[in-house]
Amino acid sequence: MISLITNPIVIAVILLCILCLCRVNVLLALLISAVIGGLCGHIGISEVMKIFVSGMGDNAETALSYILLGAFAASMTHTGLAPILSMKISNAIKSKKYMLIFILTGIAILSQNLIPVHIAFIPILIPPLLIIMNELKIDRRSVACALAFGLKAPYIVIPAGFGLIFQGLIADNMTQNGVQILKSDIWKFSWIIGLGMLVGFLIAIFISYSKPREYKNIEIKSTENIDLTLHKNHYITLIAAILTLAVQLWTGSLPLGALIGLAVIFGFKAIDHKKMDKVINEGVGLMGYVAFVMLIAAGFASVMKSTGAIESLINSIIPYMGHSKILAAALMLFIGLFITMGIGTSFGTIPILAVLYVPIMAKLGFSTASIVIIIAAAAALGDAGSPASDTTLGPTSGLNADGQHNHIWDTCIPTFLHYNIPIIISALIAVMILK
Repeated sequence: MISLITNPIVIAVILLCILCLCRVNVLLALLISAVIGGLCGHIGISEVMKIFVSGMGDNAETALSYILLGAFAASMTHTGLAPILSMKISNAIKSKKYMLIFILTGIAILSQNLIPVHIAFIPILIPPLLIIMNELKIDRRSVACALAFGLKAPYIVIPAGFGLIFQGLIADNMTQNGVQILKSDIWKFSWIIGLGMLVGFLIAIFISYSKPREYKNIEIKSTENIDLTLHKNHYITLIAAILTLAVQLWTGSLPLGALIGLAVIFGFKAIDHKKMDKVINEGVGLMGYVAFVMLIAAGFASVMKSTGAIESLINSIIPYMGHSKILAAALMLFIGLFITMGIGTSFGTIPILAVLYVPIMAKLGFSTASIVIIIAAAAALGDAGSPASDTTLGPTSGLNADGQHNHIWDTCIPTFLHYNIPIIISALIAVMILK
C-alpha cells in the first residue's frame, strides 16, 4: 500500500487534480505535476525538463492540426457560413431546448465517424448559438456533457472513423500480447461501455442539469438579421470543407487537409488576402490554447513513462487481486483512470495498458470478451473529465466563448461524474456476466 501511495504517477495525477480544482491554469498544473512526479521518480530536475520538452513532440501533429483547423473555423465565420449554419439550427429548434442538445450531440457523433474533424466544429458552431442557449436558459453543463458523449462514445462503439483507430489499437495490442482477436470483433463487446455512457448522458441532460440557468449576453454577435441565402463565398467555403475531409481521408494527414482547405478559401478569394493575418490570429486564439495543452500533456506523459511509475503501479496492485476477477478488474480500471487522467488521451493509453494487463488477465482466466472490455474501459476512463483531454477542452473552447463557462467546474467535473462512473459500473457488470 505504501508503494501505491508513493507512486510518482499517483502523486502527479492527484496533484494535477488538486491544482485544477483550485483554479490553477491547466498548462501550469500539468507542468508542475510533471516536475513533481519526475522528482518523486528520482529523476533530476534538469533531466525532467529535457524529457518533458522532448516528449512534447509526440503531440506535435495533433497541435498543428488544431491550429490549422482553428484558422479554418475562423475563416468560416468570416465568410458568414458559420453564423448561417447556427441561425438555421436556431430556426429549426425554436424553443425546444432538448432538440438543440440532441442536434449538437448528433453533430459531435458525426465528427468522429462520417465527417472525422473531431473537435474542430465546436469553435465554429457553438459561439453563435450561445445567444439562443441563453434565451432558452440551458445549463451549459448539459451541453458540455452532450458534446463529450458525442466525442467519446462513438470511438468506443462504432467501428468507423476514429472508432476504427481506437478499436484497431485494442485488437493489435491484444494480439501482440498473446490474445488473438480481430479488429471487427471489438465493437461486439465494447458496446456495453457505450450503453453505460448513454445512461450517464440521459441523466446529465434530463436530471442533473435540466433546471434553467441564467447567463448574460456578453460580447456575442446577434444572428437575428443575418441573410440566410448562400452566396459564392459560402459555396467556396463548403467546397474547401469537403476538400479538407477528402485530403485527410486520402493522405491520413489532418494538418494537410486543413492547409488545403485554407488554400482554397484564400486562393479563390472567399476572404480577402488582406484579412489573412487576422484570420490566422483568430484561429490561434480559438484553438491555440487546446494545441498547447496537448503538447504539454504529451510532455507530462513522457515524464511519467520515464519514471517507470506505470509498471510499478500495476505491479503494486497485483498482490491485492488474489483470485477474484471482479477485484482484479476494478483495480485495473482504477489504474487506467489515473493514467488517462494525466495523459489525457485514451488512444495513447492503450499500448501502455495492454502490454501489462493482457498477460495478467490471461493468467487469471479472463475471457477474450472481458479483456476487450477492461482494456477499452480502462483506456477510455479519464478521457472525459481529464483537464488535458480534447474531450473536455473542445466543449470548453466553444461554451466559454463569452467567458461564462469554467473548464474544470462546468466541463471536467460534470463529464467525469456522468461518464466515468457509468463506464466503471458497466464494465464490471460485463465482466461478471461474460466471465
